[in-house]
Amino acid sequence: MGFFKKISSLLSPAAQDDPNAMWIYVKCNRCGEKLRARISSRSELSPDFGNSDNASSFYCRKVLIGENLCFQQIEVNLKFDTRYRIKEKQISGGDFITREEYEQG
Repeated sequence: MGFFKKISSLLSPAAQDDPNAMWIYVKCNRCGEKLRARISSRSELSPDFGNSDNASSFYCRKVLIGENLCFQQIEVNLKFDTRYRIKEKQISGGDFITREEYEQG
């Protein structure tokens, strides 16, 4: 585990402590570094209104860069339903992985 990951794990709350947090896990295509990113359902999701006055879905775009001096940008685009469940996901520069794969190191 890198120095910054150790520091951030000490300073940040656990994933289950924040009901508004969603986590995604990715692996860089270039260097193989595994990353996780927090998505806040309160502040990071943009509404998609379509042709109505009410949001029919939400979307989020994140660009991630690891710590291993690779500097490969990993772009993640997510689409959520009105209950904040992921309905579509796209990634470039990396692959989605599971939490278990991320924790394996």
